[in-house]
Amino acid sequence: RQRQMCIRDRSCMAVPPCEAVRILVYCSYSYVRGGRLMLTPDILFDSYRDITPAFLQSQGVTLLLTDLDYTLAPKAVRRPDDALRQWIDGLKDAGITVMIVSNNRSGVRVTEFCGDLGIGYQGHAGKPSPKGLRAAMERTGTDSAHTAMLGDKLLTDMLAAHRAGVRAWMVEPLGGPVGLWNRVLHLLQRPFKRACPYKCQKNPGENTK
Repeated sequence: RQRQMCIRDRSCMAVPPCEAVRILVYCSYSYVRGGRLMLTPDILFDSYRDITPAFLQSQGVTLLLTDLDYTLAPKAVRRPDDALRQWIDGLKDAGITVMIVSNNRSGVRVTEFCGDLGIGYQGHAGKPSPKGLRAAMERTGTDSAHTAMLGDKLLTDMLAAHRAGVRAWMVEPLGGPVGLWNRVLHLLQRPFKRACPYKCQKNPGENTK
């Protein structure tokens, strides 16, 4: 029997390389709102550390939803480092609520991670469905106009953000993509990242909408 080489994600669902391309192309043409692709991030950052309290306040954002893996920490890291703790503390001091919204099927690591940081966690988010983001906004009493979603993937984080009507902010994967599937996925994301209208990777406060 001939075997087709497949890329496997963490949910153990086989995705042939050609299928990954087909999914991105389909989404690029299907998810269009207001003449703009819903996969395209609103702003592209080098790192979560580029997002300062002053920048969030200038954007009117009081709730920052964020992915965990490759956004705030590499997937293999089980505990937040000092840099992340200081960043979270700075946002808290400025009155910004931070909540992790994750598709992670094993909640133990994420729960412990959020416990260490003293922030909320919305699990089983089902991104790109907007339900997890909407549940997080409902829990915090925040509307979409004052909410942003931060993540490293187009097909989950950015698409969910646009579907929920919140700001879609993207970061480069922290620690770099790991595994064949993630490497191919991030390679396929490049055209959409290039189409991002605002790249605030040096000083985000100077390049806002």
